[in-house]
Amino acid sequence: MDATAQTSSTEQPPPIAFKAETRQLLDILIHSLYTEREIFLRELISNASDALTRMDFELLTNREVHDPDVKLEIRLTADPETNTLTIQDNGIGMTAEEMVADLGTIAHSGAREFIQAAHESGQNLSDLIGQFGVGFYSAFMVAEWVKVTSRSYRKDAQAATWHCTGADTFTVEPAEMAERGTRVTIQLKEDAKEFVQEHRLREIVRVHSDFIPFPIYVGSGEQQANRQTALWRQTPREVEQKDYDEFYQQLTLDFEAPLAHAHMAVDAPVQMYAILFVPPGPERGMFSLRKQDGLKLYARKVLIQEYHRDLLPEYLQFIQGVVDSEDIPLNVSRESVQATRVMAHLKKLVTSKAVDMLKKLAEDDLERYSRFWEAYSRYLKQGVAIEQSEPEQLYPLLRFHTTEQPERWSSLDDYVASMKPDQKHIYYLLGDDDRSALHSPHLDVVRRYGYPVLLLTDPVDAFLLVRLTQYKDYPLSNVATAELALPNKAQEPGGDAQPALDEVSSQDLIERFKSRLGERVTDVRMTERLADSPARLVDPEGAPNQEMQRVYRLLNREFEPPKKVLELNPRHPILMRLGSLPVEDERNALVIEQIYEDALLIEGLHPDPASMILRIQKIIESALE
Repeated sequence: MDATAQTSSTEQPPPIAFKAETRQLLDILIHSLYTEREIFLRELISNASDALTRMDFELLTNREVHDPDVKLEIRLTADPETNTLTIQDNGIGMTAEEMVADLGTIAHSGAREFIQAAHESGQNLSDLIGQFGVGFYSAFMVAEWVKVTSRSYRKDAQAATWHCTGADTFTVEPAEMAERGTRVTIQLKEDAKEFVQEHRLREIVRVHSDFIPFPIYVGSGEQQANRQTALWRQTPREVEQKDYDEFYQQLTLDFEAPLAHAHMAVDAPVQMYAILFVPPGPERGMFSLRKQDGLKLYARKVLIQEYHRDLLPEYLQFIQGVVDSEDIPLNVSRESVQATRVMAHLKKLVTSKAVDMLKKLAEDDLERYSRFWEAYSRYLKQGVAIEQSEPEQLYPLLRFHTTEQPERWSSLDDYVASMKPDQKHIYYLLGDDDRSALHSPHLDVVRRYGYPVLLLTDPVDAFLLVRLTQYKDYPLSNVATAELALPNKAQEPGGDAQPALDEVSSQDLIERFKSRLGERVTDVRMTERLADSPARLVDPEGAPNQEMQRVYRLLNREFEPPKKVLELNPRHPILMRLGSLPVEDERNALVIEQIYEDALLIEGLHPDPASMILRIQKIIESALE
């Protein structure tokens, strides 16, 4: 007969009723809260670790205990022949009375009150069950029966065995056990035979309990299954760069080093440790260990969630890493964390550290930050667009091409440093790509002043500008608006250097354009805002601004942009020669159509650019006559 099952008499011990409706709560645990059955082993290892921690603390002040010099450890032993699994520790142990109190009462609370509270509140059970410490009972997800044999650390204590099949009762009887601690033996169900395979047990330890502070052994060997030392709990100055790179590789199976990392240890307002990484790119490789976004969340070095998404805002979800806290309040399954003030503090700390990590990368390594920006720019732009509290913290991370530096990335601070002394605005231009934007007629007037312009050619930029309207003391202004803020015309450099159409010729030309274009435009007028270009299109008064028009186009393909105002350059040679053509000359129509469609093309609004080919050929023929 197994020693763990021996009793002081040949009679079977009387069954003891649970002090709660065990069957109902066990059903909740097995079918509702735990999503993966392997979680039971994590819970039992965590309980064993807690028992060892209590024993370690007891030994600091009391050596008058049973087995005072034994090495504190956890052992997992499986028997494929009997389909049993044993988890044993040499921790604080329990007496028979403690077993009845601790294992016989689910969280020392009535199940009826719990279920009634859940029913009346209308909340999910997992939201209320945090007060019920019943992780031990997760063993019944895989168990036909569970037997717990334990001997307390007290020298005069007697060993006892607790036995339960998952029904409404359990038994407690004396047992023979020479060593101090607790041994949990599980008779596995037929569909749970995977948990007697040593390689499977080692895998579960690695995933869920790798950083338990006591050694875990699987089988009869002395090869430790867990690493025990958590890198994130070490002092940052003691950790070398290669250690971070190796840990990142173990975490992700990504053989390319991360672009940046941050290591943090905080004592207040909560106690936490974390290591954050910026992966080299947003795409996950075929063999990546990380299949989803989210940080690995630990509580006291016990894995709580493999992919926790609530510690970083949506726009920073590309960051990988681990967070470990002593203060996290857990629900019964450890698989979801209660939303509390502690979690709010953790999110604020982790988010702040992540942003600081990116700012440091931008300051320390321009080349690596350029790689980061090209890979993750849309995440940060999304952050500016949706961040409700402090979008300004992301502004220094933004990068743009400019008319002065079209080949390199410039920050807003770089732009401000390049501004002219009389410049009061940060100017930008929306476009489809940098090359076409650099040829935009809207740049004519700002080039005349020598003002730099941000080139915003990413579709997400339209969303960005909904929130980013000012940087420091400088408002952002779109150079494509008809009401562009510029110095007085009297101060405009080179404004009257070239001859222009007189008023009569200008009005005649305007009428020709209106007659030809009809309702395709809302108006035609002359402007002094053009230099090298013959014409441009601007929005009529009262129309949605260009930023919102682009947002509408991205969100709704059926959006029809408002008809534009065509502005003409009275000093451009093409228009001056066009004005000298007789009204009946057929070239009038060709040139007017081409000028208008050129303006559509540069704005990204032309519905069919190939349709211009025949007209262009006719214009060429006319030019060669």
